[in-house]
Amino acid sequence: MTNTGRQLVLDLPHRPAFGQADFIVSASNESADRQVGAWPDWPHPALVVAGPAGSGKTHLANVWRQRAGAAIVAAAMLDEAAAAGLADAKAVAVEDADRGIGSERALFHLMNLTREQGLSLLLTGRAPPGEWSIALPDLRSRLRACPVAILGEPDENLLLAVLVKLLNDRQLPATPAAVSYLARHLDRSMTAALAVVEALDRLLWDKPSEITREVARRALAEIGKEAGVDD
Repeated sequence: MTNTGRQLVLDLPHRPAFGQADFIVSASNESADRQVGAWPDWPHPALVVAGPAGSGKTHLANVWRQRAGAAIVAAAMLDEAAAAGLADAKAVAVEDADRGIGSERALFHLMNLTREQGLSLLLTGRAPPGEWSIALPDLRSRLRACPVAILGEPDENLLLAVLVKLLNDRQLPATPAAVSYLARHLDRSMTAALAVVEALDRLLWDKPSEITREVARRALAEIGKEAGVDD
């Protein structure tokens, strides 16, 4: 690896890829991927994708958005005006619906459009709708009737594959032992994987080299994760 292109350090964010080819399927997300991928032949016009932080909800929602030509909106930003602007859409993704909805009536309006106009609606949240705080009784009932696609926490195999992809995207060579070490000691989330790869990239700006277990330890320490003893 040469120093070409690494002489000037620019603190620029790396844009994560959210395409179908970038979504890695494993035991923890296979069922949800299959349910979302069944569109437009869903058994119900609305589907909820639920899973913990970092499990891939946003990625899966974006895969569906690209396929369905859907509009996408954060639930917290959803109000009557936003809902009116989505009235002619054929598909809509509403993200983080469990973390606060700008207007419950606006979401209820969108759910009515699934029946009246054949709108497809995908919602994401960290928990199933039965655990969301919804004040509007009719909306609460509609949401609880939706099928739910559950995303589990990434397993070690998935985390390993994600790390390899992120490292390849940044052209950061690593030993298999280093990647396995990271997969064993990282928090099980896509967010943690991206954070540690960003830390590795920073560590190697001045002295580009292959990532070893020792470099991996330093990256884990940088993001505040105790690596523990060798195993």
